[in-house]
Amino acid sequence: MSAAAAPGWAELWRTFGRIGLLSFGGPAGQIALMHRVLVDEKRWLGEQDYLRALSFCMLLPGPEAMQLATYCGWRLKGTRGGLLAGLLFVLPGAAVIFLLAFLYALWAAAGPVAALFWGVKASVAAIVLQALMRVARRALEGRTERWIAAMAFFAVFAFALPFPLVLIAGGTVGMWSLTTRAGQAPAPKPLSFGRIRRTFLPGALLWGGPLALLWAAGERFLFDLGLFFSKLALVTFGGAYAVLTYMAQAVVADKGWLTTAQMMDALGLAETTPGPLILVTQFVAIMAAYQQGGATLGLAAGLLCLWVTFLPCFLWIFAFAPQIEAITARPRLKGALAGISAAVVGTIASLTLWFALHVVFTEVGTWQAGPLTLPAPRPESLDFAAFSLALASGWLLIRRHWPLPLVLLLSALVGLLRHGLAAL
Repeated sequence: MSAAAAPGWAELWRTFGRIGLLSFGGPAGQIALMHRVLVDEKRWLGEQDYLRALSFCMLLPGPEAMQLATYCGWRLKGTRGGLLAGLLFVLPGAAVIFLLAFLYALWAAAGPVAALFWGVKASVAAIVLQALMRVARRALEGRTERWIAAMAFFAVFAFALPFPLVLIAGGTVGMWSLTTRAGQAPAPKPLSFGRIRRTFLPGALLWGGPLALLWAAGERFLFDLGLFFSKLALVTFGGAYAVLTYMAQAVVADKGWLTTAQMMDALGLAETTPGPLILVTQFVAIMAAYQQGGATLGLAAGLLCLWVTFLPCFLWIFAFAPQIEAITARPRLKGALAGISAAVVGTIASLTLWFALHVVFTEVGTWQAGPLTLPAPRPESLDFAAFSLALASGWLLIRRHWPLPLVLLLSALVGLLRHGLAAL
């Protein structure tokens, strides 16, 4: 099937606007939606071009679906097309997150609202488990990958090692395991570092500019917040589920910006909005700032988080997309990314267990012996209703393949019904 002629700007606006408004269901659903619209319906891209672009975007840190949309826009209309497609993919969901975050800040403690979130949180553990199963099927192809995943799980869950360190270790093992096969691969095309430098340096200045201004103005909280989410943007291999492990550890345990319950509510809200799931970072930034200084600081924090999270996504595409064939043909790079992907599976498994324990038990302490630190739920705090709802949600999502929005809605209604019965 041959590709059709490039579209006009009005049609590009309509098409990527529709994709942005309908991009529910996480990266798998978003990638499938773009394939149906851009390859099957519009025929703007060929099948192999789309798959090569997808493989390239999966090598990059950041939300692969958003970067794939940016690449498709760039391929059709250059840099302006990439900016248009990427922004239309992100902005509808970002606008919804702003609204939901401020509504949550105002009314989360109200009885009915808290009951709705109780139901949503019971589904979160099942949602993360489903994501773990999907990523594991794709990333754990051999014994080495499974070993890396297991070590990553214990490193994060039992020893609380930093997430970036775990990724670096997984990538190093992956690169080393591929060394014996690298010499047998055909030599890839050389990279054009001149073009990368011309694109990357101005983009890096744009990325770090707001942080420099905040530091110079003495805005310590916003500077720390922006610096944290800038670091997060560099280690988002595997998507938002993997990053949540690192973010929960830092935001809840280290910085004290949010509580564990608020972190779980953040993921539940992000699951109900269009756009990339990494928008959960925007909600976290807004809530952390709102609790520090009110709505104005929350608005500034949300905008800053969007800037430092998504500007690098455009930067990776505009700097490296013209050399997609040279990049995807490098076996050592593929080996390193395979190791990182395996480590991501281990971190998502750690997140899954962490979420499940905090859903099922209302009190979770810690047990420590030297460097070993494990969660210690109190058996008497078992919430049997939450446990049952989490099991039911998992059965509907994983076994019955019900749509995610429907399962979330049903779980929220169960929470509301439970609140109503308790009030009688």
